[in-house]
Amino acid sequence: MTAEPAHATPAGRLPSSEAALEAAGQPRALAGELVTLAAHPDTRVRAAVAAHPNTPPHLLGLLSERFAAEVLHNPALTLLRLARPHLLSEFPDVGVAALAALPDAPDWVLDAALRHESVNAVLAVARRPQLSEARIRMLSESGLWQVREAAAQRPDLPPDLLGKLASDDDYDVRKAVALRDDVPEGLLSGLVRDSHSLVRAHVARRLDLPLALIARLAGDTDSDVLSVLARRLDLPPALREQLMNSDDVSVRAATLQAWAVPQDWLRRAEQDPDPDVRAALARRPNLGPDTLLRLSHDEAEPVRRALLERDDLPDEAVVRLAHAPEQDIRLHVASALNLPGAALDVLMTDEDAAVRTVLAVRPDLGEVRLLKLTEDPNAEVRRATALGQQSAPSVLARLCSDTNAGVRRAAALHPALTPEQLSRLAADPDAGVRLSVASRPELGEAFRDQLRRDPDPVVAQAAGRSDQQAAQHFLHP
Repeated sequence: MTAEPAHATPAGRLPSSEAALEAAGQPRALAGELVTLAAHPDTRVRAAVAAHPNTPPHLLGLLSERFAAEVLHNPALTLLRLARPHLLSEFPDVGVAALAALPDAPDWVLDAALRHESVNAVLAVARRPQLSEARIRMLSESGLWQVREAAAQRPDLPPDLLGKLASDDDYDVRKAVALRDDVPEGLLSGLVRDSHSLVRAHVARRLDLPLALIARLAGDTDSDVLSVLARRLDLPPALREQLMNSDDVSVRAATLQAWAVPQDWLRRAEQDPDPDVRAALARRPNLGPDTLLRLSHDEAEPVRRALLERDDLPDEAVVRLAHAPEQDIRLHVASALNLPGAALDVLMTDEDAAVRTVLAVRPDLGEVRLLKLTEDPNAEVRRATALGQQSAPSVLARLCSDTNAGVRRAAALHPALTPEQLSRLAADPDAGVRLSVASRPELGEAFRDQLRRDPDPVVAQAAGRSDQQAAQHFLHP
């Protein structure tokens, strides 16, 4: 939420931007006038108000979030500090945070932010790239865990504070320590035995984790820790085998997410009793076409969904997915690029009209399949054939004589209609069809003149438009 003044004042009561800028630049501008100008929608005006020495302190606080530099360099700020020693404590926390984040923020601003009751203000100091050691120590002793976490992430953290934060009461702080590059092995040994599994999991992610600590983590009872460990490249063979045979499904699945996996593990994963493990296998890169084809016959939905993420499926596997019982999977297949003909043929007879509708607008369907869809019992499917880019004469002829007026309306917008087809549609008994014809860009004058005399006033009005106006109404795919 912003602390900046709202700009809800009616525009008629505010001066123009040029007049407002001139007024805000007047050295003797009154406080009341500046309060009004602070609600101006022009950011230049509000910035000028933030820099004006006559702007009231409370308004400077509201403007400090968006215009921190202008407030900080306001020439009246020094006098205001003398009159109000705790000036920044009266500012909104977002404003104090913005001031403390400025590269040239002076010490008094940083000290005021550190004393502020809001965590946002203190964090703005904690995230500064350069801080004195005294301030870093103050941050590490904060009563706010978010601030201690930020201190634990600082590269300039004094070494003696590392051990203190490694035993912090809050696990988020200990997690931050666990991810540091400079944690000595002695501290890591303690973090490996941490009471919180997320801390131990963060230790398990360390690239430089000593083998002795890897072995210790392998005896962990938490599946999240073991799953992180299972993805490592540097596991001893016996430990890798142990994790692959874990009773926990998530751990077995995680072993298949490692960069390198023994070939025999892949074969075993195909036969794993849990579908999540087989789905993890289906996501692995560089699987052979035979493996992918076998996985496409898997009866588990998670495996089929995992296969959808791939772009290297053999044609036979794509055809198999076109038979999936899940409608959304078949929709996904129907909209994929470069479908094999066998998959197109399967989807042509799909029981779900939505799948056939997606199929009908494909540019690679071909005249034979498209002509078949113009006979579909569902009008939405037939209409979709008129919305595609294909323009086979036999397809358009059938669409122009469709029994459903909505299909004919869509057909009347197709750019490849012949004059004979246009003539038929211009005399269609449905006014909506005639409106589509009248809305076509570059409609011949003879047709336009005919439709200008249409008994339906909406059609007649559309026919009276210029070509450019008609083109704006015309539906482009």
